[in-house]
Amino acid sequence: MVALLVIIGAVILILGYILYGGILSGVFKVGDDPTPAQKLYDGKDYVPAKNWFVLFGHHFASIAGAGPIVGPTLALIYWGWVPALIWVILGSIFMGGVHDFGSMMVSLRNDGKSISEVSKVYISDRARFMFSLFVWFALVLIIAVFAHFAAQSYVKDPHIVIPSLGLIPVAIMFGFLQYRTKVNPIILTIVALILTFLLIPAGEVFPVKQTYILWIIVLLVYSFIASLVPVQYLLQPRDYLSSYLLIGGMFLMLVGALLSGKNINLPAFRSYNIPMLPFLFVTVACGAISGFHSLISSGTSAKQIPKERYAKRIAYGAMLLEGFLAVLVIAAVGSLSSGLDPKNPIGTFGKGVSNITPFLSNYGGYFAILVLNAFILTTLDTATRIARYITTEFFGIRNMFVSSFIVVICASLLLMGGYANNLWTVFGAANQLLAALSLFVITAYLVKVRGKYMVSLIPAVFMSIITLWALVYQSLNMIKTHPNIIALLFAICLFLLGLFVSLSSLAVVYKRRYE
Repeated sequence: MVALLVIIGAVILILGYILYGGILSGVFKVGDDPTPAQKLYDGKDYVPAKNWFVLFGHHFASIAGAGPIVGPTLALIYWGWVPALIWVILGSIFMGGVHDFGSMMVSLRNDGKSISEVSKVYISDRARFMFSLFVWFALVLIIAVFAHFAAQSYVKDPHIVIPSLGLIPVAIMFGFLQYRTKVNPIILTIVALILTFLLIPAGEVFPVKQTYILWIIVLLVYSFIASLVPVQYLLQPRDYLSSYLLIGGMFLMLVGALLSGKNINLPAFRSYNIPMLPFLFVTVACGAISGFHSLISSGTSAKQIPKERYAKRIAYGAMLLEGFLAVLVIAAVGSLSSGLDPKNPIGTFGKGVSNITPFLSNYGGYFAILVLNAFILTTLDTATRIARYITTEFFGIRNMFVSSFIVVICASLLLMGGYANNLWTVFGAANQLLAALSLFVITAYLVKVRGKYMVSLIPAVFMSIITLWALVYQSLNMIKTHPNIIALLFAICLFLLGLFVSLSSLAVVYKRRYE
């Protein structure tokens, strides 16, 4: 049963990439126009990747953080495996893929600018102001929350410190040799991967035990430095090498799913005290559709893509591969008959992986959590860099040291104030609201260039309605339960902001459609 679920999911996603991905390439008129990385090369942010697969690795590692693992796990616990599987497959093909592909193409046609900055061109300057403000705050929140999760994981399991942080010097070595020498890239990749996997036993032998506060400081300092180092020397190679960890983990899960002979033991449908509508579509974000992806597609990847024709395989392909990761998570967690804990979805995921990979003995769950933690870090440093871009665009602060410092300080204030956990309760809705707003910008672009805009308008309207519905529900529920006032105000502000930008976008689309 587990094997059949995985095979069906893989076949549908492959067909989606070939058929619907081809349609989208025509809609966005993908060609061979010079890319921003070629036109605006600066040796720091605008740098064409030497190999499209290296950029694919960076992109995939950046988008595939904890989301496609935590979201589907919670969805299975709350509502069963059928709703989660249907939403993952259909969402990634017809919504998430359109969102990621469209964000990259709109950015490529606008000098690699972020999707929030581009909204000024296709909607209005006021919409751009609202959009950018929301995105900047969301990124600061992401940095704070992911630093919190990473620090917690280091305290709980000091054996994963060396494998996750040790990848940083390996990536720097890889990036330097790739761009400054003529070493064969295949040999370079093999050597770097050997060093990467040697870090795992090193972590077992030399656990690093430190306090939560110290790890927070280390992670925020790292985020600050990573946001300033030229992309070709850290961000790009680190994410490229990290992608092998994730793909390796996916391969082991796939082998286990196909050969273990396990069945799906969780019920197809479950009833929980959280309503499936609208919260299924907010709980499962990465793996179906995630607003954070638009910031990666337009914030970093669009500044590095060497040829426009690679956009489909990098943006749309990575989104569907993330969808397949979510399918594997559903298969692994669905094989459990007990031990489900909604307060510890990462631990539940680890149990599921151990259950379908008996050939790894007790290391299946450990390796799964190690891989997950590595990708929390990739999200952390990428989010900091994108926040720096938006700080420059939105606030007009040209000094990149000052821009990054402001971002990191604001994230640290959130952590010191103890607000990260409280704000996380509405972050799922915030992330999906960002997806809806990005889809509206893509729609406005397609209307302006006389493209087939319904491919993005339908997902935009759907996600807007679902997200605003979830925010209203959460706000009313928090009023009843007397929550932290910060979280409540944030939810209300998000609702008003989303409603304004959505209605503004629809008005612009309607006006231009009938001009």
